[in-house]
Amino acid sequence: MSEAELLLRIVLAAVLGGIIGWEREKHHRTAGLRTHMLVALGSCLFTIISLLLLTKLDSYTRVDPTRIAAGVVAGIGFLGAGAILHSKKGIMGLTTATGLWVVAAIGMATGFGYPILAGGTAILTVLILFVLEKVERAID
Repeated sequence: MSEAELLLRIVLAAVLGGIIGWEREKHHRTAGLRTHMLVALGSCLFTIISLLLLTKLDSYTRVDPTRIAAGVVAGIGFLGAGAILHSKKGIMGLTTATGLWVVAAIGMATGFGYPILAGGTAILTVLILFVLEKVERAID
């Protein structure tokens, strides 16, 4: 993998995260455009680093590239927990928290070299956020 290809993966992850973050920003949510872009970018970079470690270390070293990915998932859980608020009106921020979780997965898919899977997930996420919001309002 060339550094240009790796950089393209990082840019793609940021763009895909930004698409989802834009929807959150539009609805004035706590985690918006920049937060979603940074989560996707960071998770992509961590994934790329885990892949690079696998190729850099000699064959005598036991390396599991999924260990870093597991750390990303746990770290995103903490970010998501911080986005969830409890008040007298109920619980707020669950969609934002799950959005961050999905954006991290999109970044990881991009980092592992699956741009179509990442892009399809981003498109589906935006559709869920836009379309289902309208469906929920119509039901109410």
